[in-house]
Amino acid sequence: MAWKNQGGGPWGSGPKGPWGSGPQPAGPRPPDLEDLLRRAQDRLQQFLPGGYFSGLGIVLALLAVVVIWGFSGLFRVQPDELGVVLRFGKHVRTVGPGLSYHLPYPIETVLLPKALRVSTLNIGFTLDDSPRRTRDGRRDIPEESLMLTGDENIVDVQFTVLWRIKPSGAANYLFNIQNPEGSVKAVAESAMREVVGHSNIQGILTNDKDKIQLEVQELMQRVLDGYGSGILVQQLQMGNVNPPNADVIQSFNDVTNAKTELESLQNEAQTYANRVVPEARGKAAQITQAAEGYKQQAVVEARGQSARFLKVYEEYKKAPDVTRERIYLETMERILGNSDKLIYDGGSSGQGVVPYLPLNELSTRRPPPASPQQQQGTGGAR
Repeated sequence: MAWKNQGGGPWGSGPKGPWGSGPQPAGPRPPDLEDLLRRAQDRLQQFLPGGYFSGLGIVLALLAVVVIWGFSGLFRVQPDELGVVLRFGKHVRTVGPGLSYHLPYPIETVLLPKALRVSTLNIGFTLDDSPRRTRDGRRDIPEESLMLTGDENIVDVQFTVLWRIKPSGAANYLFNIQNPEGSVKAVAESAMREVVGHSNIQGILTNDKDKIQLEVQELMQRVLDGYGSGILVQQLQMGNVNPPNADVIQSFNDVTNAKTELESLQNEAQTYANRVVPEARGKAAQITQAAEGYKQQAVVEARGQSARFLKVYEEYKKAPDVTRERIYLETMERILGNSDKLIYDGGSSGQGVVPYLPLNELSTRRPPPASPQQQQGTGGAR
């Protein structure tokens, strides 16, 4: 323009702008980008003789691009993740935690789901700071926890599901279900309602919780496997299980306490029975053995006496007089053998005996039988 050649432009002399003021003083200016690029080009020309568009320059540039493209395939899998490698969108392999490599994009890509992390899902309640929460920080959700039992009663069931991704099902988890947590929640609630619908309220509130937990977990796993979800139900824990009416809860608690006390008394009685019954059985066995021994002894003695009688009878038939006298002598010997005896002949030789004489004091008492040691000592003295 013509005003550039004038001293100050069309608005006057001096270095002024179109609004009547000159350039304002400024602080340190940023580096000029064009100047930096020009310097970088000059330095690069020193390493590429012949210019940028020479054959060697193009080859080196392509090699640099290929190297950078190749290193872009390195990736790291965190400890709670699994690496799902896709080749043109198709799953080809799954890698564990650590540093791994896949063919660079767009040939292969990798997805990193949190497959090794255990997730917790609460059904029937949630933990938050809302005004409806209870003392333990829970907020009840009746539309999820109220269920109909098999005996047409209503029960409030709150439970927690622990689930994670199967190591071999990470690809199914990524591509077969759209909302994993919502799917697990829907399946868990449906399975619990089905199992509770076939159970009685008394068992649900008392001693069938473990059985119900196992049945619900198995049913959930079958349904999720049928969906091809790649999800593993690791554990199911039932929490508060109560009737919906607060007045009924105390009655059920009383029934539960009574059953617990009954089981305690039964255990004590069983313990006492386990202690007393073996003792009684031992005494009975001891008495039976003693009676059996007495029976055998009596039978043997009776048989011996009968055999002896039969032998004596046989001899008696052969010589009655001799046998009779022999029996008499043996009997008298057995009776008089250990008694003091005084034989008095009342014939003519005994006329001078005074009738009042204490004859029993005149009899010489037999000394007690000597022991074998005394007999040996007497024999040695002779």
